[in-house]
Amino acid sequence: MKHKATPTPDGLVIVDKPAGFTSHDVVAKMRGIARTRRVGHAGTLDPMATGVLVLGVERATKLLGHLALTEKEYVATIRLGQNTVTDDAEGEVTSSADASGVTREAIDAGVAKLTGAIMQVPSKVSAIKIDGVRSYKRAREGEDFDIPARPVTVSSFTVHAVHATETEDGTPVQDLLVSVVCSSGTYVRALARDLGADTGVGGHLTALRRTRVGPYRIGDARTLDQLQEELTVMPVAEAAEAAFQRWDVNEEQARLLGNGVRIKVPLFETTGPIAVFGPDGRFLVLVENQGGKAKSLAVFA
Repeated sequence: MKHKATPTPDGLVIVDKPAGFTSHDVVAKMRGIARTRRVGHAGTLDPMATGVLVLGVERATKLLGHLALTEKEYVATIRLGQNTVTDDAEGEVTSSADASGVTREAIDAGVAKLTGAIMQVPSKVSAIKIDGVRSYKRAREGEDFDIPARPVTVSSFTVHAVHATETEDGTPVQDLLVSVVCSSGTYVRALARDLGADTGVGGHLTALRRTRVGPYRIGDARTLDQLQEELTVMPVAEAAEAAFQRWDVNEEQARLLGNGVRIKVPLFETTGPIAVFGPDGRFLVLVENQGGKAKSLAVFA
Protein backbone atom coordinates (compact mmCIF):
# COMPACT_ATOMS: atom_id res chain seq x y z
CA MET A 1 0.00 0.00 0.00
CA LYS A 2 1.37 3.40 -0.99
CA HIS A 3 1.66 6.07 1.67
CA LYS A 4 0.47 9.54 0.76
CA ALA A 5 3.33 12.01 0.47
CA THR A 6 3.29 14.68 3.16
CA PRO A 7 2.05 17.88 1.49
CA THR A 8 4.55 20.70 1.16
CA PRO A 9 3.98 23.26 3.94
CA ASP A 10 2.61 26.63 2.91
CA GLY A 11 3.79 29.71 4.81
CA LEU A 12 6.76 31.64 6.15
CA VAL A 13 9.87 30.13 7.71
CA ILE A 14 11.92 32.41 9.97
CA VAL A 15 15.54 31.26 9.71
CA ASP A 16 18.46 32.19 11.96
CA LYS A 17 21.01 32.40 9.14
CA PRO A 18 24.48 31.09 9.97
CA ALA A 19 27.66 32.99 9.11
CA GLY A 20 29.28 31.98 5.82
CA PHE A 21 25.99 31.26 4.05
CA THR A 22 24.58 33.51 1.34
CA SER A 23 20.82 34.09 1.35
CA HIS A 24 20.70 31.94 -1.80
CA ASP A 25 22.49 29.12 0.07
CA VAL A 26 19.75 29.20 2.72
CA VAL A 27 17.02 29.13 0.04
CA ALA A 28 18.71 26.13 -1.60
CA LYS A 29 18.89 24.32 1.75
CA MET A 30 15.23 25.09 2.46
CA ARG A 31 14.19 23.69 -0.93
CA GLY A 32 15.60 20.37 0.21
CA ILE A 33 14.05 20.55 3.68
CA ALA A 34 10.59 21.56 2.40
CA ARG A 35 10.82 19.38 -0.73
CA THR A 36 9.77 22.14 -3.11
CA ARG A 37 11.43 24.50 -5.57
CA ARG A 38 9.01 27.26 -4.64
CA VAL A 39 11.04 29.01 -1.94
CA GLY A 40 12.16 32.65 -1.81
CA HIS A 41 13.53 35.16 0.69
CA ALA A 42 12.58 38.67 1.79
CA GLY A 43 15.71 40.84 1.85
CA THR A 44 19.23 39.46 1.55
CA LEU A 45 21.84 39.11 4.29
CA ASP A 46 25.56 39.25 3.51
CA PRO A 47 27.48 35.97 4.05
CA MET A 48 29.23 37.43 7.11
CA ALA A 49 25.93 38.35 8.77
CA THR A 50 23.76 36.10 10.93
CA GLY A 51 20.19 36.32 12.14
CA VAL A 52 16.67 36.75 10.84
CA LEU A 53 16.10 35.75 7.23
CA VAL A 54 12.44 35.44 6.25
CA LEU A 55 11.71 32.68 3.73
CA GLY A 56 8.45 32.02 1.94
CA VAL A 57 7.37 28.52 0.94
CA GLU A 58 4.77 27.85 -1.77
CA ARG A 59 2.00 30.52 -1.78
CA ALA A 60 3.78 32.59 0.86
CA THR A 61 6.39 33.58 -1.75
CA LYS A 62 3.76 36.09 -2.95
CA LEU A 63 4.13 37.96 0.36
CA LEU A 64 7.90 38.34 0.19
CA GLY A 65 8.19 41.42 -2.02
CA HIS A 66 5.94 43.31 0.37
CA LEU A 67 7.72 42.05 3.51
CA ALA A 68 11.09 43.14 2.08
CA LEU A 69 10.01 46.77 2.46
CA THR A 70 9.56 46.60 6.24
CA GLU A 71 11.78 48.00 8.99
CA LYS A 72 14.80 45.98 10.12
CA GLU A 73 16.81 45.83 13.35
CA TYR A 74 20.47 44.86 13.85
CA VAL A 75 23.16 44.40 16.48
CA ALA A 76 26.63 45.09 15.10
CA THR A 77 30.27 45.73 15.90
CA ILE A 78 32.00 48.65 14.19
CA ARG A 79 35.78 48.98 14.21
CA LEU A 80 37.13 52.53 14.09
CA GLY A 81 40.69 52.77 12.75
CA GLN A 82 40.54 50.65 9.60
CA ASN A 83 38.94 50.93 6.17
CA THR A 84 38.33 47.85 4.02
CA VAL A 85 37.47 47.43 0.36
CA THR A 86 34.05 45.96 1.24
CA ASP A 87 33.33 48.16 4.31
CA ASP A 88 33.22 44.96 6.38
CA ALA A 89 35.62 42.34 7.77
CA GLU A 90 35.45 40.18 4.62
CA GLY A 91 37.40 42.72 2.54
CA GLU A 92 41.08 43.60 2.40
CA VAL A 93 42.19 46.41 4.72
CA THR A 94 42.94 49.50 2.62
CA SER A 95 44.08 51.88 5.37
CA SER A 96 44.80 51.95 9.11
CA ALA A 97 44.97 54.81 11.56
CA ASP A 98 45.50 55.26 15.29
CA ALA A 99 41.94 55.58 16.66
CA SER A 100 42.89 55.91 20.33
CA GLY A 101 42.31 59.66 20.26
CA VAL A 102 38.70 59.42 19.08
CA THR A 103 36.54 60.54 21.99
CA ARG A 104 33.10 59.26 22.96
CA GLU A 105 31.79 62.76 22.22
CA ALA A 106 33.14 62.56 18.65
CA ILE A 107 31.59 59.11 18.22
CA ASP A 108 28.20 60.30 19.50
CA ALA A 109 28.33 63.36 17.24
CA GLY A 110 29.09 61.16 14.22
CA VAL A 111 26.26 58.77 15.13
CA ALA A 112 23.84 61.70 15.45
CA LYS A 113 24.65 62.78 11.86
CA LEU A 114 23.81 59.27 10.65
CA THR A 115 20.46 59.08 12.46
CA GLY A 116 17.10 60.05 10.98
CA ALA A 117 16.32 60.59 7.30
CA ILE A 118 19.73 60.56 5.59
CA MET A 119 21.25 60.14 2.13
CA GLN A 120 23.44 57.02 2.02
CA VAL A 121 25.89 55.79 -0.61
CA PRO A 122 25.77 51.95 -0.60
CA SER A 123 29.00 49.96 -0.49
CA LYS A 124 30.58 49.40 -3.89
CA VAL A 125 30.68 45.69 -3.14
CA SER A 126 26.89 45.39 -2.98
CA ALA A 127 24.08 44.01 -5.12
CA ILE A 128 22.97 47.47 -6.28
CA LYS A 129 22.63 47.59 -10.07
CA ILE A 130 24.40 50.38 -11.96
CA ASP A 131 23.20 50.51 -15.58
CA GLY A 132 21.97 46.94 -15.25
CA VAL A 133 25.22 45.52 -13.83
CA ARG A 134 25.67 44.51 -10.18
CA SER A 135 27.92 46.91 -8.29
CA TYR A 136 30.04 44.09 -6.81
CA LYS A 137 30.75 42.78 -10.34
CA ARG A 138 32.01 46.19 -11.48
CA ALA A 139 34.11 46.50 -8.30
CA ARG A 140 35.68 43.03 -8.73
CA GLU A 141 36.63 43.91 -12.29
CA GLY A 142 38.46 46.99 -11.02
CA GLU A 143 36.08 49.46 -12.64
CA ASP A 144 36.01 53.04 -11.34
CA PHE A 145 32.39 54.09 -10.82
CA ASP A 146 30.11 56.00 -8.49
CA ILE A 147 26.91 54.87 -6.80
CA PRO A 148 24.36 57.64 -6.28
CA ALA A 149 23.26 58.32 -2.71
CA ARG A 150 19.81 57.03 -1.77
CA PRO A 151 17.39 58.21 0.89
CA VAL A 152 17.15 55.85 3.88
CA THR A 153 15.82 56.23 7.40
CA VAL A 154 17.83 55.26 10.47
CA SER A 155 15.23 55.37 13.25
CA SER A 156 17.72 54.47 15.96
CA PHE A 157 21.54 54.20 16.06
CA THR A 158 22.79 53.49 19.58
CA VAL A 159 26.33 52.89 20.85
CA HIS A 160 26.15 50.49 23.81
CA ALA A 161 29.86 49.98 24.51
CA VAL A 162 33.30 51.14 23.34
CA HIS A 163 36.28 48.79 23.63
CA ALA A 164 39.87 49.90 22.97
CA THR A 165 42.02 47.19 21.33
CA GLU A 166 44.83 46.70 18.82
CA THR A 167 45.13 45.19 15.36
CA GLU A 168 47.63 42.43 14.58
CA ASP A 169 50.22 45.04 13.59
CA GLY A 170 49.72 46.93 16.88
CA THR A 171 47.60 49.82 15.59
CA PRO A 172 45.23 51.10 18.34
CA VAL A 173 41.60 50.80 17.23
CA GLN A 174 38.20 51.05 18.91
CA ASP A 175 35.41 48.49 18.63
CA LEU A 176 31.87 49.80 19.11
CA LEU A 177 28.93 47.58 20.03
CA VAL A 178 25.89 49.19 18.40
CA SER A 179 22.24 48.56 17.61
CA VAL A 180 20.48 49.96 14.54
CA VAL A 181 16.82 50.19 13.56
CA CYS A 182 16.47 51.22 9.93
CA SER A 183 14.40 51.20 6.78
CA SER A 184 14.75 48.61 4.04
CA GLY A 185 17.71 49.34 1.77
CA THR A 186 19.94 50.71 4.55
CA TYR A 187 23.48 49.29 4.60
CA VAL A 188 24.84 48.96 8.15
CA ARG A 189 28.35 48.56 6.77
CA ALA A 190 27.93 51.92 5.02
CA LEU A 191 27.04 53.42 8.42
CA ALA A 192 30.29 51.93 9.77
CA ARG A 193 32.26 53.38 6.83
CA ASP A 194 30.66 56.81 7.20
CA LEU A 195 31.15 56.93 10.98
CA GLY A 196 34.82 56.10 10.38
CA ALA A 197 35.06 58.91 7.83
CA ASP A 198 33.39 61.38 10.18
CA THR A 199 35.79 60.57 13.03
CA GLY A 200 38.75 60.80 10.62
CA VAL A 201 40.21 57.33 11.23
CA GLY A 202 38.20 55.08 8.92
CA GLY A 203 35.79 52.34 9.92
CA HIS A 204 34.27 49.04 8.92
CA LEU A 205 31.84 46.42 10.18
CA THR A 206 33.30 43.40 11.97
CA ALA A 207 30.08 41.63 13.01
CA LEU A 208 26.41 41.90 12.07
CA ARG A 209 23.35 40.12 13.42
CA ARG A 210 19.83 40.91 12.22
CA THR A 211 17.42 40.61 15.12
CA ARG A 212 14.17 41.68 13.45
CA VAL A 213 12.48 42.02 10.06
CA GLY A 214 9.13 43.78 10.44
CA PRO A 215 7.20 41.85 13.11
CA TYR A 216 9.42 38.74 12.88
CA ARG A 217 12.05 38.59 15.62
CA ILE A 218 15.10 36.47 16.39
CA GLY A 219 13.06 34.63 19.03
CA ASP A 220 10.82 33.34 16.21
CA ALA A 221 13.81 32.10 14.20
CA ARG A 222 15.15 28.55 13.94
CA THR A 223 18.57 27.37 12.80
CA LEU A 224 18.84 25.23 9.68
CA ASP A 225 19.70 22.23 11.86
CA GLN A 226 16.55 22.77 13.93
CA LEU A 227 14.45 23.12 10.78
CA GLN A 228 15.96 19.93 9.40
CA GLU A 229 14.73 18.17 12.55
CA GLU A 230 11.32 19.87 12.59
CA LEU A 231 10.13 22.24 9.88
CA THR A 232 8.39 25.13 11.65
CA VAL A 233 6.15 27.08 9.30
CA MET A 234 4.07 30.18 10.07
CA PRO A 235 0.82 29.79 8.07
CA VAL A 236 0.21 32.40 5.36
CA ALA A 237 -2.82 33.89 7.15
CA GLU A 238 -0.94 34.25 10.45
CA ALA A 239 2.08 35.76 8.68
CA ALA A 240 -0.08 38.28 6.82
CA GLU A 241 -1.95 39.30 9.97
CA ALA A 242 1.35 39.82 11.82
CA ALA A 243 2.87 41.96 9.05
CA PHE A 244 -0.03 43.94 7.60
CA GLN A 245 -3.20 45.77 8.61
CA ARG A 246 -6.22 43.46 8.82
CA TRP A 247 -9.52 44.16 7.06
CA ASP A 248 -12.45 41.81 7.71
CA VAL A 249 -15.01 41.87 4.88
CA ASN A 250 -18.48 40.42 4.50
CA GLU A 251 -19.51 37.77 1.97
CA GLU A 252 -20.52 40.25 -0.74
CA GLN A 253 -17.29 42.25 -0.39
CA ALA A 254 -15.29 39.01 -0.51
CA ARG A 255 -17.07 37.97 -3.72
CA LEU A 256 -16.43 41.34 -5.38
CA LEU A 257 -12.76 41.38 -4.40
CA GLY A 258 -12.42 37.79 -5.64
CA ASN A 259 -13.72 38.94 -9.01
CA GLY A 260 -11.21 41.79 -9.18
CA VAL A 261 -13.72 44.55 -8.41
CA ARG A 262 -12.14 47.54 -6.68
CA ILE A 263 -14.33 48.29 -3.68
CA LYS A 264 -14.04 51.13 -1.18
CA VAL A 265 -11.35 50.69 1.47
CA PRO A 266 -11.94 51.83 5.07
CA LEU A 267 -9.53 54.36 6.56
CA PHE A 268 -6.53 52.85 8.36
CA GLU A 269 -4.13 54.64 10.69
CA THR A 270 -1.09 53.72 8.60
CA THR A 271 -0.38 53.21 4.91
CA GLY A 272 0.86 50.02 3.29
CA PRO A 273 -0.57 46.67 2.22
CA ILE A 274 -3.82 45.45 3.79
CA ALA A 275 -4.57 41.79 4.48
CA VAL A 276 -8.21 41.01 3.68
CA PHE A 277 -10.00 38.24 5.59
CA GLY A 278 -13.40 36.76 4.70
CA PRO A 279 -16.35 36.16 7.03
CA ASP A 280 -15.10 32.60 7.63
CA GLY A 281 -11.70 33.91 8.77
CA ARG A 282 -9.83 32.84 5.62
CA PHE A 283 -7.07 35.09 4.26
CA LEU A 284 -8.30 36.12 0.82
CA VAL A 285 -6.12 38.78 -0.75
CA LEU A 286 -3.45 41.40 -0.11
CA VAL A 287 -4.54 44.83 -1.34
CA GLU A 288 -3.39 48.43 -1.27
CA ASN A 289 -5.40 51.62 -1.05
CA GLN A 290 -5.34 53.32 -4.43
CA GLY A 291 -7.52 56.41 -4.50
CA GLY A 292 -9.78 55.04 -1.80
CA LYS A 293 -10.32 51.75 -3.64
CA ALA A 294 -8.77 48.34 -3.00
CA LYS A 295 -6.19 47.38 -5.63
CA SER A 296 -5.22 43.69 -5.49
CA LEU A 297 -1.53 42.93 -4.89
CA ALA A 298 -1.69 39.14 -4.42
CA VAL A 299 -4.62 36.71 -4.28
CA PHE A 300 -4.58 33.79 -1.82
CA ALA A 301 -8.10 32.34 -1.95
